[in-house]
Amino acid sequence: GAMSVDSITDLSDNASKLLEALQLSHPHELDPRRILGKKKMLSLNPITCQVPRIVDRCCTHIETHGLQTVGIFRVGSSKKRVQQLREEFDQGLDVFLDEHQSVHDVAALLKEFLRDMPDSLIPRELYGAFLSTATMEGPAQLDALQLLLFLLPPCHSDTLHRLLRFLGEVARHAERSWDADGREVPGNKMTVSNLATVFGPNILQKEKPGEKDAGALNFEDSAAIILVLQRLIEHHQALFMVSPEMQCDILRRLFQTDPDVIDYLLRRK
Repeated sequence: GAMSVDSITDLSDNASKLLEALQLSHPHELDPRRILGKKKMLSLNPITCQVPRIVDRCCTHIETHGLQTVGIFRVGSSKKRVQQLREEFDQGLDVFLDEHQSVHDVAALLKEFLRDMPDSLIPRELYGAFLSTATMEGPAQLDALQLLLFLLPPCHSDTLHRLLRFLGEVARHAERSWDADGREVPGNKMTVSNLATVFGPNILQKEKPGEKDAGALNFEDSAAIILVLQRLIEHHQALFMVSPEMQCDILRRLFQTDPDVIDYLLRRK
């Protein structure tokens, strides 16, 4: 999860089983109409959006089957089933999550993946900088958060954006509503604050999992983590949008210093 596509593709397919769990989703593999049957091995696919397949599939499954599930991410799951899913992703199998899969198992798997990444989704060297934005307010806070997001490696940035978009969708279904026929639709009760409380420690980590002080946060850090993640969920659309003015300014600078980079970017587009 902490690697860019360029570095992953330099490794052989059998270099590490763990790397298979970090495979990136290819559009045709997300098509629910694809043929089911014997689980097959998948290759590492370099594509524009660098999101590990396990993250994309877990988010998509919950968006499809679990948005009305009360207490999603808080209700217990089957450790045995979660472990089995984890092992299948680790082996690089084409894991198919459908309506028969427990939403709570998939939710637990997503949390585990984020918690156990070799480097946390927001790299540890930026931990203090992100937490410092908790004392800021208004536009200044959002400007600081956006500049910090620009510092993330591409894979981290793309994955965080996918996760925040997903969490925003979960929060939109927190309260009960009524469908077109006037029937009540239960809310999942997972507000932005609740989601930030659950996911904050998995995304913003001061120490690596298993290290001496991992998980031992003081109250100030815990409160800051929750507040920062709340802001990221609430404003993710604006935070990940680069203004046309900034794009033009960057292109002008690149034209003067690194014109070859502009050619590369145009080829990618």
